[in-house]
Amino acid sequence: MTSNRLDTIRTGVLDRMERAQRNMRLGVFGAALTELALFAIAFTMVDWTDRFERLLFIFSVLNYTIIAFGLFALGAHVTRSAARVLAAMEPGDGMH
Repeated sequence: MTSNRLDTIRTGVLDRMERAQRNMRLGVFGAALTELALFAIAFTMVDWTDRFERLLFIFSVLNYTIIAFGLFALGAHVTRSAARVLAAMEPGDGMH
């Protein structure tokens, strides 16, 4: 392949990756707002004098916390993997 063709492919891939990253950030922001609204609703609906409802609320929050940490770890892994792909695509690495 010619150098111009490889540059065109690289540019296209990078553009798609940037667009996907922007869409992902918008999705995460929307999901976070939705979760915040649901948390506020649940917080106001809990009968704090009932021990069972307090316990259920605490366990629900703990469950979501574990899921959130897992999603953060997954996001870090994907970001690292994408960075390795981008590093491999940089010119000057002998892949001309």
